[in-house]
Amino acid sequence: MKHYLQFNDLTADEYAYLFERAALIKRKFKAYEKHHPLADRTLAMIFEKASTRTRVSFEAGMYQLGGSVVHLTTGDSQLGRAEPIEDSAKVISRMVDLVMIRTFEQTKIERFAAHSRVPVINGLTNEFHPCQILADIFTFIEHRGSIQGKTVAWVGDGNNMANTWLQASEILGFKVHVSTPNGYEVDQSVAGIRSSDSYQVFKSPLQACQGADLVTTDVWTSMGFEAENEARRKAFADWCVDAEMMAAAKPQALFMHCLPAHRGEEVEADVIDGPQSVVWDEAENRMHVQKALMEYLLLGRQA
Repeated sequence: MKHYLQFNDLTADEYAYLFERAALIKRKFKAYEKHHPLADRTLAMIFEKASTRTRVSFEAGMYQLGGSVVHLTTGDSQLGRAEPIEDSAKVISRMVDLVMIRTFEQTKIERFAAHSRVPVINGLTNEFHPCQILADIFTFIEHRGSIQGKTVAWVGDGNNMANTWLQASEILGFKVHVSTPNGYEVDQSVAGIRSSDSYQVFKSPLQACQGADLVTTDVWTSMGFEAENEARRKAFADWCVDAEMMAAAKPQALFMHCLPAHRGEEVEADVIDGPQSVVWDEAENRMHVQKALMEYLLLGRQA
């Protein structure tokens, strides 16, 4: 049994299979062909952090695979409050086939997985967002081919997205240019990567974008850090992805954002709504890669 708690839980070979499988599943979806490998299987979704894209992509995806969904919010299930996380895991995993959790500390999902009888998927934690990067890389492959040897510019907060990009770069063989304001750097130990060979830090976001194949960012204030909003707005003022940054990247560079986006803060409207932006494909692809992931975790490789 496999869990998917961080990007480095799978190998490059497994990712190659998942991207190929996601492409097949997406083609079937677009052609209105039924694909029900998870008939009679149930996914439990536990949300301690609210979400639009995570809920819709997992719930719609599971139904499209022929399964069913149980949706639990903070009011329904407060992990570690009403009862120990370990007890919740033991109970819930006896009743469903798969669990997706979107919560705060990574330790919560790790404790749940350690006592679960079924695969557990990280829908987002403070430290990691593996399903989003899975979708981002699949989107890049769709538009530009293999990401191996390419350069990704990360502009903004050294958050869960940045951590996951660094993990992905080590596994899949590409480079990440990281530019964050002082005090918001990526922590290599939190990111859980072995070396700094696959990424380079730039003080200037414009320099980070030089020669990049992909420029990507996130909101300046992630969920759970709202009290820091004003301080972050001041610190991040120069880290708004604009036309000048995109011009510094390669001519065919793509722009991505995991959404929701704040135009005029972390990205200018003419970038996110411009011709290099693939954010809507990126958002849709959450569903397709997660379908491939759920199928793989429950059934293994399919012919």
